[in-house]
Parts: sequence; structure tokens; C-alpha cells
Amino acid sequence: MATLPITKRGAEILKAELHQLKAFERPAVINAIAEARAQGDLSENAEYEAAKDKQGFVEGRIQEIEGKLSVAQIIDPSELDAGGRVVFGTTVELEDEDTGEKVTYQIVGEDEADIKLGLVNINSPVARALIGKEEGDVAEVQAPGGLRRYEVVAVHYK
Repeated sequence: MATLPITKRGAEILKAELHQLKAFERPAVINAIAEARAQGDLSENAEYEAAKDKQGFVEGRIQEIEGKLSVAQIIDPSELDAGGRVVFGTTVELEDEDTGEKVTYQIVGEDEADIKLGLVNINSPVARALIGKEEGDVAEVQAPGGLRRYEVVAVHYK
């Protein structure tokens, strides 16, 4: 299986979620199943069915996170030295050539992406257009509203 790029912060978030699921969610579901079993007839026991469904979700999420962490390539942006080029983990300040609007994005893994926080998925059109660019370069992005041109104002490794 291929490696999965993830920032150090993203890996810590996944590890914290995994701990939460194993230490708190899993035992709570096991207790809920035990309580529902104690009520008797399982064929018409909605609490039992709900607890079993939740158990399936929790166990599936644990497996998903463990799988991702096992193939994760953890990248600490502060330790990068890409010679001013945009690479995974970098924070990029951009200016839209048409509107003059300035935006700042950090290129992250898919689990970390949140456009509202300025975190863009490495596989997104914006990130793909930016990879390899340097300050002063122009990146063309095919957006749903048409072609957008962004000038790379600054590249930070933080």
C-alpha cells in the first residue's frame, strides 16, 4: 500500500481520536450492549440494535485510523527545506489576479482538510496547481466558476 502523507499535527489528531475511541467509546458501547442484553428478548430490543450499530461504527473507525497511521508518512512542515517551492505541508499566501483578494492555504492530507480553516487537500485542484511553484509564480486553477489565476505571494514552512 502507498504511503499517506499527513502533517505532524494531523497525525496527532488521529492518534487522539484513536485513543478516545479505544479508551472511552469502545468500553461505553460494550456496557450499553451488556445493559441491553440484560433486558431480555433481543429480537425486539431497540437499545440492543442501536448499541450493536454503534459498536460497528466504532470498530470500523478504529480499523480505519489504525490503517491510516500504519501507512502514514508524517511530515513536519517546520523541518522542510524545499528551497522556496510549494510542497506538501507548506503554507502559501496567494493573491487572486482578477479580484486582488488574498488567501492563505496550507497543503495537508485528506483527513486534515478544512477549507474554512485554510487547510486544502493535497489532491484538490488548488493544491495540485500550487505544488512546485515559488514566490512570484502564477498558478492556474480550474474552479467550478471557471479558470482562476493566483499569484504566489509567499511560501512558509511552519
